[in-house]
Amino acid sequence: MALFTAEPGWAGRTLCVSDTGLTLTYGDLDAFAGRFAAGAEGRSLGFLLCENTPGVLLAYLSCLRLGAVPVLLDAHIDPALLAELTAAYSPAWVFLPGDVPQESRDSLGPTEGVLAEYGCALLRRTGAVSPALHPDLAVLLTTSGSTGSPKLVRQSRANIEANARSIAEYLELTDTERPITTLPMNYTYGLSIVQSHALVGAAILLTTHGVLEGDFWRFFLKERATSLAGVPYTYKMFHRLRLTGMDLPSLRYMTQAGGKLPEELHQVFAQWCADTGRRFYVMYGQCEATARMGYLPYQNALSKVGSMGIPIPGGSFRLTDDSGAPVPEGEVGELIYHGPNVTMGYAACAADLARGDDWQGVLHTGDMARRDPDGYYYIVGRKKRFIKLFGNRVGLDESERLLSARFPEAEFACTGRDDLMTIFTDSSDPELPQAAIDYLSGVTHLARSGFSVTAVDAIPKNEAGKTLYTALPTNP
Repeated sequence: MALFTAEPGWAGRTLCVSDTGLTLTYGDLDAFAGRFAAGAEGRSLGFLLCENTPGVLLAYLSCLRLGAVPVLLDAHIDPALLAELTAAYSPAWVFLPGDVPQESRDSLGPTEGVLAEYGCALLRRTGAVSPALHPDLAVLLTTSGSTGSPKLVRQSRANIEANARSIAEYLELTDTERPITTLPMNYTYGLSIVQSHALVGAAILLTTHGVLEGDFWRFFLKERATSLAGVPYTYKMFHRLRLTGMDLPSLRYMTQAGGKLPEELHQVFAQWCADTGRRFYVMYGQCEATARMGYLPYQNALSKVGSMGIPIPGGSFRLTDDSGAPVPEGEVGELIYHGPNVTMGYAACAADLARGDDWQGVLHTGDMARRDPDGYYYIVGRKKRFIKLFGNRVGLDESERLLSARFPEAEFACTGRDDLMTIFTDSSDPELPQAAIDYLSGVTHLARSGFSVTAVDAIPKNEAGKTLYTALPTNP
């Protein structure tokens, strides 16, 4: 089991199969890492523009082996943001797919090509000098909600290895697994799938097709994918596609993270997996914890619907009030996580990359949760996603969950200020706005005047399927 060194005897194992028909082995990775090293020039900072293709996978795993530190970014990142990040961090090199727009390339400044393979190119930025890097720093990721900020999460080699090993343990991964990519590699959840499976020498099925495309499912069946992963939005798509009626003989297990899954969907997929001899895992994590912090054992997927589970192997949780004191069982408090996968902290500029470990294994998640008598945790909302309605504290996340459960045909996003909650919906049903207000008013026992509903064409989401609240209308 290795991520940071070549594993003896693995050269002939399949590392990945792409939807273009290319198959690469772990031996191909060994060879590519040598060529990548010559272009990246050892331990230096670079940008890795990601898509789910063989070249990007090879480049990322090569960085882990060589000690080069990549900032993982979406291959189609906004050029202005790419220019801002380039100015803030001064990468020495950039690895990018061939379909990256010229405007994005121009935002990097002058470059020279030093390697071109698998439809990708390694470019050295002319005159750029890598900033100083802390010896433990391994990877930099944008936080899941950062679309216009240079803030990055600093992950260490120890963070990555600890989390990958923990995930491999509770998912019972072996080298016979064949996960298919449903999430971007620059998203912490998608990256954790790559790392935990590469750790055990499994074969990763790489596709750029989405789950709504027929080519995705043809590739799934042809290459005998063994698992599916998704955020709540993905599972809504699975439900619309009637996945539980599909013939997927190779599917062994499903995982869900990236936000709380509506309980009715949790019930549907947990029951289907139980009925068909498969495993269904609900998981909980943040980029700040490398990836995973909690998981719901598949044996309890039906008895603990709505729970995100228990701490991952090697980690622990506690709940505290605003003063930091423990809260009694059954009451809500902020979820605090302890574990070796808690990252080193944030970076906002190149100078921060030389910083040490700011968090020392303790993460204040910002999520509010409760614990049941069996030690299982339930997320109820974000600490800062609350407003006061007529003096009463109301959770915006919980309101979204309630609305989604009551009106499953629609999407919702709740924002607001004290004394007014604004509910955005993509529903065109003219009766839904009043029905939604009546429902929330009845649930909260608060006056209807505290709620307003605005219809939009679509609820804006980022690449990981999370709602982009800043992209919603500001004056509905």
